[in-house]
Amino acid sequence: MQATAATIQARSTPLANIAETVPRYTSYPTAPHFHSGIDAISVRGWMEALESNEEISLYLHIPFCDRLCWFCACHTKQTRHYAPVATFLPALHQEIHTVGAIVRGRCRVRAVHLGGGSPTMLKPDDIVALGRALRDRFDFLDDASLSVEIDPNDMDEGRLDAFARMGMTRASLGVQDFDPKVQKAINREQSFEVTKGVVDAVRARGVKSVNLDLLYGLPHQTLDSVAATVNQALSLRPDRIALFGYAHVPWFKKHQTMIDEAWLPNSDERLAQSQRAAGMILDCGYQAVGLDHFARPDDTLAISARAGKIRRNFQGYTEDACDTLIGLGPSAISKFRQGYAQNIVATGEYEKVVGSGQLATARGIAFSLDDLARSWIIERLMCEFAFSALDLVERFGDAGQKLLLTASRMANASDALLVLEGDHFIVPVDGRPLVRVVASKFDKYLENGAGKHSLAV
Repeated sequence: MQATAATIQARSTPLANIAETVPRYTSYPTAPHFHSGIDAISVRGWMEALESNEEISLYLHIPFCDRLCWFCACHTKQTRHYAPVATFLPALHQEIHTVGAIVRGRCRVRAVHLGGGSPTMLKPDDIVALGRALRDRFDFLDDASLSVEIDPNDMDEGRLDAFARMGMTRASLGVQDFDPKVQKAINREQSFEVTKGVVDAVRARGVKSVNLDLLYGLPHQTLDSVAATVNQALSLRPDRIALFGYAHVPWFKKHQTMIDEAWLPNSDERLAQSQRAAGMILDCGYQAVGLDHFARPDDTLAISARAGKIRRNFQGYTEDACDTLIGLGPSAISKFRQGYAQNIVATGEYEKVVGSGQLATARGIAFSLDDLARSWIIERLMCEFAFSALDLVERFGDAGQKLLLTASRMANASDALLVLEGDHFIVPVDGRPLVRVVASKFDKYLENGAGKHSLAV
């Protein structure tokens, strides 16, 4: 099911659906449909129901940045002083203590992901202390992985050494674009030399996997400027590349109003930029993984993709096979077998609640069998551009059987965004940029009209 450079570059027919706005499907049901009916009592029960010796993942959200990038849609706040961070950290440690007391002995940690905001804003001693707290309160597997989202502008020798001591195995660097005009328009000035220095430094400390995040669809980007950025990124020989389309959602993140919409490429230009960048990356020997990730063929993500084992969660595509992801920190989202749960978003309220020893759950959603069947289809489409009708029915019975009617109608439609080959419903190669549109046809919650979304491509 993997795309090649030739097939991506061969697309020349305009696609009428590229201007649609649909969810990004890092979860299903998506976050706009979470509700307050899922609370701390619900989540404690889900934690207590973890299976003996189950492997889990942890996500830690650090909700601070020392500058506000205008393209960002994350839950974060800018602070030029460390005092708010220093006030927040004891609350995070308390949440680690509270959750660890519930799940320790039931499960073991397979993977940890630090995101934000900017976890690299933390001071070295606080980074080391955070790593120690996690290992004191959770049982870790010997080969557990630790991924860290890095803002290269934050990094110095002390922080690099601290993350190495914490056990970082993968560094994910935000690049976005190297063109100074684009960087100024998004308030993210970051030279190629600074980025290269951090890549070299983490590798010198034994980090075996380096990911670079690139964006297309940014203000002032052109085909040539995107190509230039991709060339520079490829010169760093990253193990993975994530190529995201900029999500312009100013109704959700007010600071994005700092970006003049007249500077943004239109839908056709966004599609051309994504195809040009993807073709260049594939021509350098990378393997396409899902919609917007690329990995070297010997990388564990590529290996998992070839085996049909990649998953999709709030961090994007992953080889992490854990069914349970516990989120720690303000706004962090957890996934359990029973449903999703999201922590309180406001940092001050989060600090107050966890400081009293309570779980920070604010809302979530419990899965129905129909949700699970639709989620499985959407994840398979996003990961492999296909799903097996036989597998669907074997897993979900009548709930899966009913969804085959939707798939069959799509396969018989004139736009052919889904075709039937044997027992597999497949997104054709020229329709793969629109896989989020295909996935949305299985999303029953979209009919409720809750939430506005970003462009499909």
